[in-house]
Amino acid sequence: MNRELSRFVRERAGYRCEYCCLPESSFPLHFQIDHVRAEKHRGETIENNLALACTHCNRHKGPNIAGFDAETGQTIRLFNPRSDIWEEHFAVDGPRIVGITAIGRATVGVLEMNKADRLLVRTALLREEEE
Repeated sequence: MNRELSRFVRERAGYRCEYCCLPESSFPLHFQIDHVRAEKHRGETIENNLALACTHCNRHKGPNIAGFDAETGQTIRLFNPRSDIWEEHFAVDGPRIVGITAIGRATVGVLEMNKADRLLVRTALLREEEE
């Protein structure tokens, strides 16, 4: 991927993970460019198929395109930052991200958005905002 495309993706995302919304500035390493539809599933390296992802979200998402909805047990596609609106699928409850739709619940589960380390980072960021 060329630098221009990478810069475009980062700027479009506001330097935040497009899945969990954590800011890149809170981490020592740059976030990764994720293929929303993985290359192994014929996803192209084009603007409309790329998203900025923190290492945690990108590692857990991997090539997955679906997960299980914890409420229904059904297989559901994952959140797509290029076609879905974050606020329609997720809510924030303190440091936790809550899936409010099947897509949101499946994504929270697959990406393990509420693991202890993620909650610690979000809690610290919330404290900073309060100061």
